[in-house]
Amino acid sequence: MPEETARSAIDTFISAFNASDDSHVTALLSRALTSDVVFWGPLGRSEGIGAVERFVLDIRRHPAGTGTMVRCSAVDMPDEWARYQWVFTTPDGGPRLAGTDVVHLRRSLIDQVIVFAGEIEPFAS
Repeated sequence: MPEETARSAIDTFISAFNASDDSHVTALLSRALTSDVVFWGPLGRSEGIGAVERFVLDIRRHPAGTGTMVRCSAVDMPDEWARYQWVFTTPDGGPRLAGTDVVHLRRSLIDQVIVFAGEIEPFAS
């Protein structure tokens, strides 16, 4: 699968976090994800676009205000798997969170998302 196909699905997925209105979230996710997507997030495993939509809407309703999600790395793609780094920043210098997502693609759409939020602690020797 070409990297551009993966990059397009990933960027469309990320754009759902930044939609101009909550009513646009589902349409954006439907363009990026399979209907049976498996989402491994901070609260565990869930399935389906509806579950991912709930997660995205929760992030959009952050107590510090509507934030911005951006992909801040290239897309690294060995075969049908891809990974990328992201940053979520709330307005006015509010909380910032960074992480790495690993996604699996099937027929140009993401069918699995694994979210790794936060930094990995250095190895203590």
